[in-house]
Amino acid sequence: MHHDTSLIDIVAVGLGLAFVLGAIANKLRLSPLVGYLLAGVAVGPFTPGFVADQEIANQLSEIGVMLLMFGVGLHFSLEDLLEVKWIALPGALAQIAAATLLGWGVAWLMGWSHLHGVVFGFSLATASTVVLLRAMEERRLLETIRGKIAVGWLIVEDMACVLALVMMPVIAGLFGPEASGEKHSAGQVLASIGWTFVQLGLFVAVMLLVGRRVIPWVLEKIAGTGSRELFTLSVLAIALGVAFGAAALFGVSFALGAFFAGMMLNESELSHKAANDSLPLRDAFAVLFFVSVGMLFNPAILLEHPWQVLGTVAIIMLGKSAAAFLIVRAFGHPKMTALTISASLAQIGEFAFIIAGLGVSLQILPPTGQALVLAGALVSIMLNPLIFMLLDRWEAAHREAAPVQPLPEPAPGPPLQAGNHAIVIGYGRVGSELAHVLRERGVPLVVIDDNPLHVERAHATGIPAIRGHAASDRVLAEAHPESAAIAILAIPQPLEAGEAITKLRVLNPGLPVLARAHSDAEVRHLLSHGADGAVMAERELAYSLAEMVMSTPPFRYAGQATAVPPV
Repeated sequence: MHHDTSLIDIVAVGLGLAFVLGAIANKLRLSPLVGYLLAGVAVGPFTPGFVADQEIANQLSEIGVMLLMFGVGLHFSLEDLLEVKWIALPGALAQIAAATLLGWGVAWLMGWSHLHGVVFGFSLATASTVVLLRAMEERRLLETIRGKIAVGWLIVEDMACVLALVMMPVIAGLFGPEASGEKHSAGQVLASIGWTFVQLGLFVAVMLLVGRRVIPWVLEKIAGTGSRELFTLSVLAIALGVAFGAAALFGVSFALGAFFAGMMLNESELSHKAANDSLPLRDAFAVLFFVSVGMLFNPAILLEHPWQVLGTVAIIMLGKSAAAFLIVRAFGHPKMTALTISASLAQIGEFAFIIAGLGVSLQILPPTGQALVLAGALVSIMLNPLIFMLLDRWEAAHREAAPVQPLPEPAPGPPLQAGNHAIVIGYGRVGSELAHVLRERGVPLVVIDDNPLHVERAHATGIPAIRGHAASDRVLAEAHPESAAIAILAIPQPLEAGEAITKLRVLNPGLPVLARAHSDAEVRHLLSHGADGAVMAERELAYSLAEMVMSTPPFRYAGQATAVPPV
């Protein structure tokens, strides 16, 4: 019996190819985004072989956009922005203006209209959050001044894109093809913009007055049921439901509605749980979004418009970076800080695809412009690790050549007293309790955790903490395992723990290592990787409860009666 399986085809083949090519890209120390985009190219209409249904892919990508924007809102940090507002706000706006102007210049040389040029230039102005954060985390820069400026800069760029999502339909209605060449007076333009902001204001007011109270209340009630699947479903229903309601009732885009839903959840005490529980589905649809974007890319543009592609890449990797470097230096920051910000912004990603796709759908950007944006994204994301590699080498050479070694940026939080200290990997429920007990007993320790909230909590209690993955060489080196007295892995992920144990054994073969496990198989895995001991939480809990049972009547007396008298 024949079945129409277009949806299954795009999901199965798209995710399968994205996994294979993403893993290859990661192995080559490139961003997995490159693999996802290439998977889309492979199943797109411009390459031979299997061709996925573009219409279904676009609908799936719309869900991906909503969940991506929901994640942006969920992690939006006004505190991070305010901490570096004097450089991030003017710097990002000036850099966006510079990139937009350069893009308009290239578009003008190609004979495009001014409106096409502005949309094209703006789509090249914002960097990929995924690529930037990965580069910063690998180099342990997120908690430094350089990292905070880069993250704050990125927040301003994201907010500019959110505003663009609101204004682009208005601009298309006034000056796009649908306007039919009609001339609009200044009053008409201001009235259209004003009405758009009235709708946006009504939506924001509803979210602040109702959403701020209702959404956390609903999450709290659902969390109280103890059903994880219901909680995950409630988070996704809120994200997609608010996005749909925003579009249906207030004329606001799906993406903007999802962004505000994330912001409302961000203020809830359950925001971290919401982020963790919705992450797998968000990641899956985000991958499908990048696959659908790759399907739009025609590799022939590399041959048909090579100079335009080079110009686009030059704007992204040279024009934007040069503007950022000059701006950061103008604000009096060191050359190394300026170079780090420049390298971080020398690529484009998620928002570039969203802006370009919306521009094409509104007919205010030609399809060639979207193809150039995709080509520029692919090339810049692939070359960005090379730029950081060159920056690392320049920094190392500069430090060796300098007659006076510059003082390194101080690590955030309390300083580590290296030497006979304990390394606690993981500061969740188990790790935080363990660290508290060790600290009470006078044991010097340092915590490693990849969750920024956990790291901040450790710092607030006066415990030195390092943010990053325990299996990272840079992170482990920062904890000084060569002089440590013991290492305890309190994380519930046995594979990551096993890899960290192997690296700890290389750095300090005599270091005692203890680990946490949840099954006999995990115990065997951890011991085989070099752990000296593994505690299975469920078994220890059972023993503790059994001892408490045996200490209560009538079992206490039964235990005494059967006990063997001392000789």
